[in-house]
Amino acid sequence: MEADQPVLVIGASGIDIKGRSGEPLQMGRSNQGAIRTTVGGVARNIAENLARLEVPTILLSAVGDDRSGESMLARTRETGVDTSYVLRLPDRQTGTYLALVDAEGQLIVALSDYDIVTAISSSYLLHHQDLFSHASMIALDANLSPKALATAFRLAKRYDLPVCVDPTSPTLAAKLLPYLPQIHMVAPDAFEAATLLRTEYEPLTTRDAAVALAQRIVNTGVKIAIVTLAEHGLAYADGSGAGQIPALRTPVMDKTGAGDALTAAVIFGLLNEMPLDEAMRLGIAAASLTLRTRETVANDLSLDRLYDALVV
Repeated sequence: MEADQPVLVIGASGIDIKGRSGEPLQMGRSNQGAIRTTVGGVARNIAENLARLEVPTILLSAVGDDRSGESMLARTRETGVDTSYVLRLPDRQTGTYLALVDAEGQLIVALSDYDIVTAISSSYLLHHQDLFSHASMIALDANLSPKALATAFRLAKRYDLPVCVDPTSPTLAAKLLPYLPQIHMVAPDAFEAATLLRTEYEPLTTRDAAVALAQRIVNTGVKIAIVTLAEHGLAYADGSGAGQIPALRTPVMDKTGAGDALTAAVIFGLLNEMPLDEAMRLGIAAASLTLRTRETVANDLSLDRLYDALVV
């Protein structure tokens, strides 16, 4: 891996609409709260976090030729991401994620309208094959269609590129099952991990159980497995060892995007050949900074802020 070559990030980009209740929710009636619109999309979030950490980043995605798409692209370009290859589609609507969280920032329910991701096709990826040949790494989310995923992994193999994956959801994670031996790093939560292991979800009640789950994912052929544990931090494993990193104590404004920040910071650590446990601690620090803001990506994220949070 060459840290000065760009990371190619592939997947969903769009708009997040988040409503936070200011009081205990009462179902079936109007509740007082705050509604905020920010840019989002798993791949786009990872790309922005990487760019804020001074990693050269190219985004391959698709948005509508509408106001939401333009807003998303403008914000993403401002952070340093190369968005020049993103598809603009006049007959499609930019992807939207609608989330309702409670007063503590805990997700109650969400809706995802990302049909536009189907435009990230095999032919689109093959058209930009030259970008793969000059990349240091691929980061993708599981929103991609099965055919697009197959093409992305085939190109990664052709150009000997490590692939880091966000499983995105338990349902979407199932698309990754054919490619586990080709994945360099994957960062599921416990529900997504169960999908990757083709098992039923079981609550993780001990540190040892979480570490064992990460080790089981590595046994499938994945090089590095990170099981995110929300307020309990993360468990990780690779071929040489395993461990658990506790979460940093931090006020929680909104949990949306914390996992994407963690993924990006770990990628930063891997690109810079840091010891695995240090890369994990950077991921925890990036997630904590994101939890403190209502934005999906922390506006003040930088290398200095990341290391300040790490010290704390």
